[in-house]
Amino acid sequence: MAVSSERPCFRARSFKQHTSWRILFAMALFFDSSWFDARLAAAGLDRANLAVALGISQNDLAEIWKDQRELSAADVRIIAGLLGVGAASVAEHAGISTPVESGVTLRDLAERISRLESRLDEIHALLIEARTRAR
Repeated sequence: MAVSSERPCFRARSFKQHTSWRILFAMALFFDSSWFDARLAAAGLDRANLAVALGISQNDLAEIWKDQRELSAADVRIIAGLLGVGAASVAEHAGISTPVESGVTLRDLAERISRLESRLDEIHALLIEARTRAR
């Protein structure tokens, strides 16, 4: 998938590495360069503009177009914003199988982070208590 190496990959070129390879056939497997070129043109942009927006060289962008370089989730969001389409559309046409969350607001994320921080505070307190007892 055209996504960073930190995420699981379900691209055709790595399909032998995955036991769940059958899901490959339910999605686009390859980068749809015609779709991206058409959307860039409709937005009055070209590949050079996109490379600048992504902070990569035109050679790196050419590798994405040839399906030899992966897109990160941040890249997908940037491209979606530039093209005025949803991140899910960009992911689909980039041949990315990683689900793109939709409908998640900043408030949702802030609440989720707050809950995680509370849990970490509880764990930290338990660790301090355990250390105190061990002494």
